Amino acid sequence: MSASHPAAVIILAAGEGTRMKSALPKVLHPLCGRSMLGHAIAAAQDLDPDRLVVVVGHARDQVGAHATGEAPDARIVIQDHQGGTGHAVRSVIETIGLIPGQVIVTYGDMPLLRPATLAALAREHDEAGNAVTVLTARVPDPTGYGRIVRDATGALTGIVEQRDATEAERAIDEINSGCYAFDGELLADAIKRLPSANAQSQEYLTDVVGILRGDGHPVGTLVAADATEVEGVNDRVQLAQARRIYNDRLLEYWMRAGVTIVDPATTWLDVQVTLAQDVEIGPSTQLQGRTTVGTGAQVGPGVVLKDTVVGAGASVINAVCDQSEIGPEATVGPYTRLRPGSRLGRGARAGSFVEMKNAVVGEGTKVPHLTYVGDADIG
Repeated sequence: MSASHPAAVIILAAGEGTRMKSALPKVLHPLCGRSMLGHAIAAAQDLDPDRLVVVVGHARDQVGAHATGEAPDARIVIQDHQGGTGHAVRSVIETIGLIPGQVIVTYGDMPLLRPATLAALAREHDEAGNAVTVLTARVPDPTGYGRIVRDATGALTGIVEQRDATEAERAIDEINSGCYAFDGELLADAIKRLPSANAQSQEYLTDVVGILRGDGHPVGTLVAADATEVEGVNDRVQLAQARRIYNDRLLEYWMRAGVTIVDPATTWLDVQVTLAQDVEIGPSTQLQGRTTVGTGAQVGPGVVLKDTVVGAGASVINAVCDQSEIGPEATVGPYTRLRPGSRLGRGARAGSFVEMKNAVVGEGTKVPHLTYVGDADIG
């Protein structure tokens, strides 16, 4: 298969995530309008693989259902016990059989990994003719990550986990991301020979690198240009950090597309939000779900929009709107709430302390202050 069309992408999402201290499975925690697993699935889908496989274990029914909701064609494989990353991949091969061609392995708790980086990994793997290509990164603090070990020529010789590393190896600042591109047939052979004589008595996928190298096959690496992409999320502090990074990416994208964002530090966007040119977003604003804002509209300060359409030239100030439609040149706020089903026509006005639900306001009509409008058409 070509680099842009791998035989399979395997997403490992079987961990319990105890450090999240949550009843919600770790990979289902949201950031920027999509679960962490959803971000991983979206990145994988961008490669258009023949197969998308999600490995589940803890809360398997819940996680599996979520995965198929995001990707109906995904194959769900159950890891029956927490035997390590190598065991998870072995579970895939034992369940669905040999996968000839390029196989990419990634993780459900790595939401910052860009599709372009996965594509670059796949491309490097094909062009170099490697048996395995490891995505790595250089970081100021490598604590907790597997270290990339190289020989005097700079060639990859292996990966050693933090708990099994010597003091010299722990000083290495190049880390293993946990993401790989494999030759599927060689992976199937090597996965059978994984040792478990380590501090956790688990089968590490990292050991496949040493096995394939020992067999005389070429192994290589791709260093990620942005080390934040390979950061995993294990607790709520890291989740908040990842959310900030992802949100900053979205803000930068829209600002470069012609949107004015007055205060990026207090503006939050979901990944499926769409903004037209010359939109102005004021401070303390959250745009959620599939919200769409038309050309020249002003939204904020102090606005929360969820699954709401804002027409061109409209103004929304200090308002909360959910599943509503605000027509072109309409005015909403301040201190206004539009509940699901609310629709304002062109040039309509819903002023201070107005609340609407399942109501339609006609073109040019003004809703008086301190008014509740429910299940009605006015104007």
